[in-house]
Amino acid sequence: MVTIDENAPVIARLSTVINAPLETVWQLHTGIATWPTWNPDIEHAELDGPPAPGCSFRWRTHGLDIISTVHELVPGERIVWGGPAQGITGIHVWTFEHDADHVVVRTEESWSGAPVEAAVDDLGKALHDSLENWLGHLKARAEQTT
Repeated sequence: MVTIDENAPVIARLSTVINAPLETVWQLHTGIATWPTWNPDIEHAELDGPPAPGCSFRWRTHGLDIISTVHELVPGERIVWGGPAQGITGIHVWTFEHDADHVVVRTEESWSGAPVEAAVDDLGKALHDSLENWLGHLKARAEQTT
């Protein structure tokens, strides 16, 4: 099981409860090419075919062009991706837990590399805020579609 880098200088962990079916939440979140339609922080995203371990996808957020590789995928439960972007190595773990009529979405991400070590506080806040916004956008769209 792939995990974040627990020794990274920046780590963020957040969660939210989404009042929507698991299938809706999972399809939104793993439909990488459609991210810009519901997450205004993502300018562009492209993936050829469905996400699968070993596949890479390109996306742009907050002025960063990122190529991420899917490291692990358990349909409806977990997706992990990561990769380098401008000297920052990120590992991002998402888990989905269905409970009655809602889904608990948990995200944790680690950032390491020289740019991170040079600005731990600023980048820690940036990562936290980015994930908080992502969860908010995911929740809003999933609950809107049900």
